[in-house]
Amino acid sequence: MTSETTQNFYYPSEEVVKNAAVSGMEAYKALCAEAEQDYEGFWGKRAKELIDWQTPFTEVLDESNAPFFKWFADGKLNVSYNCLDRQVQKGLGDKVALIFEGDKGDVAKVTYSDLLSRVSKFANGLRSVGVKKGDRVVIYLPMSIEGVVAMQACARIGATHSIVFGGFSAQSLSDRINDAGAVALITSDGQNRGGKALPLKSIADEALASGCPTIKNVIVVKRTGGETAMVAGRDVWADDLIATQSDVCEPEWVEAEHPLFLLYTSGSTGKPKGVQHSTGGYLLHAILTMKYTFDIKPDDVFWCTADIGWVTGHTYITYGPLACGATEIVFEGVPTYPDAGRFWKMIQDHKVTVFYTAPTAIRSLIKAADNTPAVHPKKYDLSSLRILGSVGEPINPAAWEWYYENVGGSRCPIVDTFWQTETGGHMITPLPGATPLIPGSCTLAFPGIMAAVVDETGTEVPWGQGGILVVKRPWPSMIRNIWGDPDRFVKSYYPADFQGKLYLAGDGAIRDKDTGYFTITGRIDDVLNVSGHRMGTMEIESALVAHEKVAEAAVVGRPDDLTGEAIVAFVVLKGARPTGDAATAMIKELQNWVGQEIGPIAKPKDIRFGENLPKTRSGKIMRRLLRQLAKGEEITQDTSTLENPGILEQLK
Repeated sequence: MTSETTQNFYYPSEEVVKNAAVSGMEAYKALCAEAEQDYEGFWGKRAKELIDWQTPFTEVLDESNAPFFKWFADGKLNVSYNCLDRQVQKGLGDKVALIFEGDKGDVAKVTYSDLLSRVSKFANGLRSVGVKKGDRVVIYLPMSIEGVVAMQACARIGATHSIVFGGFSAQSLSDRINDAGAVALITSDGQNRGGKALPLKSIADEALASGCPTIKNVIVVKRTGGETAMVAGRDVWADDLIATQSDVCEPEWVEAEHPLFLLYTSGSTGKPKGVQHSTGGYLLHAILTMKYTFDIKPDDVFWCTADIGWVTGHTYITYGPLACGATEIVFEGVPTYPDAGRFWKMIQDHKVTVFYTAPTAIRSLIKAADNTPAVHPKKYDLSSLRILGSVGEPINPAAWEWYYENVGGSRCPIVDTFWQTETGGHMITPLPGATPLIPGSCTLAFPGIMAAVVDETGTEVPWGQGGILVVKRPWPSMIRNIWGDPDRFVKSYYPADFQGKLYLAGDGAIRDKDTGYFTITGRIDDVLNVSGHRMGTMEIESALVAHEKVAEAAVVGRPDDLTGEAIVAFVVLKGARPTGDAATAMIKELQNWVGQEIGPIAKPKDIRFGENLPKTRSGKIMRRLLRQLAKGEEITQDTSTLENPGILEQLK
């Protein structure tokens, strides 16, 4: 596979460039040069400028026990202090920190002073039941003010939190509680989602009944008002716990390498991996990416549509925006309730300026806008927007262009961000006031990130040639360990194939031969080998979605006696799902289309149509399930995280 520049660039406007934190490509190149010339100095300077330290660090990077790198190790700080106290001390106490909008449309606003008070009370409540520095606390809450408060409260007292997404099953919850050895669980009676009240506490009770011996306390937040069973001596309502607590809580000053949080990611097999993140290095990258990638300004209203159950919700809801003194949206609901105009109405109502969402959400809203003109983004006043962002997976060019024209009015730069749970923050991304944009490309590495594309031996490949994405130097917000499993950490991210010197992202990538821009081609295990030809699934998906009748597509491989691997495409059309002769004709049309776009070798052997694709509640396509469907296997794994489990039967 080769790459060459065929698209026109989309350039930022003069106004965007003039006002940006990183203004123009020369400024970007200067930052990269600074990092190249003095790597530790680059990061150390920004850590001193952007973080309030209780004990200043004297050493930036300790590589003596690689790949277990340490950053700012002898410095002490507190993340909650940096997010809340210092904003109040700067005179921002009356500034709105959070604008919460519930599933039903209820709105609540919380100032920095209010938030500090609520976090302090919750932190004192945790201390009152014996939670202390170094303890692990599992949080199983919906998107809510209380979710942010609980995370900040843990950070305030030096407890390590581990969020479990509110869509996970009892088994998934108990697995994570036990792996972390958590002493407390924070949950709620339920959550509102898509017009329904869904239980959480009953799922938590089921998890605990299966055996979670380390849990001493369960703190329950009231949200839906549903009937809730409480276990005497173990369970307490959050309101009762904090009612008598002081709203002053001295922060626990922790070492920069102290674990701020664990976040579990599922492997395709085996038990979930507890990705361990530090305090100081993680906070630095959260702040720096808010400033450089989102160009955050004092009067911005920032909205990241992710859930706190995912890393995006950690870095770009709970920590990054607050550490920058920003005003942000916290949204409980889904983008399609009460209709598919919900996102656009909220942008209009709250005058959102920076909007960050997932390609899967964009693609589903394209389909909705085509089918129901009343919810088309052009029906709403989106003039407040100045920057758009994309996160979660590569965005195909057709969706990028729709997003740019219809949501951003052809004036808002799109920051197409590549990063992972393990990286803590953006790794490859445009900077809105600097980078000329090419739809479908995440463009260039963030300043200070040494990304490269290599072959199986770790040797960099020429631009224009596909390979394996790696990072050549450690960076402050990187994963520190897999909780309790250092051997798995080394094997997963610093494999012997690369002499343990390169961080393995697990993704394939290609750099444009003219610009050096990165395009992510999909997970390494998503590279198909058809008759000896290696193709990224992303390339085929992009070709399918470029067809005028296709809203979404996901491509996987299955074993094939003739070609080694056969391409199977799962497709959602903009119109009704075809059947019979209409389906046969549509399959032929799409196969020929892919053949024209990429080449005959890329034609899917099998195309299946569905009304949608199997997605988690955060909008991520579950490709592992699609691989099982493609192979004709029975689905054996837990499907409780799916927004739409019924779709699996349709796609068989």
